[in-house]
Amino acid sequence: MNLTALGIVVLGIVLLVLLIVILSFFNVWLRASLSGAHVGLVTLVAMRLRHVPYATLVEAYITSVKAGIDVSMTEIERHYLAGGDVIQTVQGVINAQKAGMTLSWDRACAIDLATKGTEKSITEAVRTSINPKVIDVPNPNTGRTTIDGVAKDGIQVKVRARVTVRSNLEKYVGSAQEETVIARVGEGIVTTIGSAESYKWVLENPDSISRNVLHRGLDTGTAFEILSIDIADVDVGDNIGAKLQEAQAMANKNMAQAQAEIRRAAAVAQEQEMKARVEEMRAKVVEAESQVPLAMAEAFRSGNLGIMDYYRMNNIKSDTDMRSSIAKPAGSQAPKGPSA
Repeated sequence: MNLTALGIVVLGIVLLVLLIVILSFFNVWLRASLSGAHVGLVTLVAMRLRHVPYATLVEAYITSVKAGIDVSMTEIERHYLAGGDVIQTVQGVINAQKAGMTLSWDRACAIDLATKGTEKSITEAVRTSINPKVIDVPNPNTGRTTIDGVAKDGIQVKVRARVTVRSNLEKYVGSAQEETVIARVGEGIVTTIGSAESYKWVLENPDSISRNVLHRGLDTGTAFEILSIDIADVDVGDNIGAKLQEAQAMANKNMAQAQAEIRRAAAVAQEQEMKARVEEMRAKVVEAESQVPLAMAEAFRSGNLGIMDYYRMNNIKSDTDMRSSIAKPAGSQAPKGPSA
């Protein structure tokens, strides 16, 4: 009796667990079965054990079956385990099919994974492919409002453009995004303005900028196809050429002033050197004049010079000084000779 009672208890526990499991998955299983998207209870239990949100995956599977998408429950679960958003992916495929576009499940999964962690999604990519979007060049979020270029005459031209693009789903994965398109269009605008002979030509032919930029194949390697480039605004900026010439002239002036200052300093140094040499020569003259009285005294002692000779020499000197003073204009003073 004890074994029989124990067996009944164990059987009751097993049946209770099965009942709880059936009740846990019954709602999801019944909804899938009634929708024509059959999913076995064993599959639901296995997904639960793998910590997979089976309700969300079954919901995506039901939606795909109702929309006629050729995808299995295993593929949906595989995409979820890869980190994808199954609801967004299924919705993207449905949107593409409704628009008459061909988008396979594998391609949709790749696009969804490529947009993961960004502000974009597969639904936005499909929506942009159906309804083209307009991109402002330059991007106002960068703080710039115009693309600035300088024509050959030195006048600055400011341009604001609008680019209409459409998503290229076949090349969306691994391709450049909007930032690259904006940069390439800006580069094309600057190149076109720079090749113009005059800013007037740019103002008269703004459509030429669109044609030149559009024919450069700027959408190569990007996730978009450029449909049109429209010039929204063209303004005249500063005279960059004149400013550069002014700056160059100022630089030349500063250089010339620096060279003149070098020459002036050299001339001053040379003048001071000449003055020093003059003072040196004057010192030699004074030194030589100081030897005259000594030589005369030596001549007296040696008998080479007599007293009469000395007086005669003084008379000649006095006569010379008198004649010099008479020959000079009034107010001037005759140079003094060496004193005896």
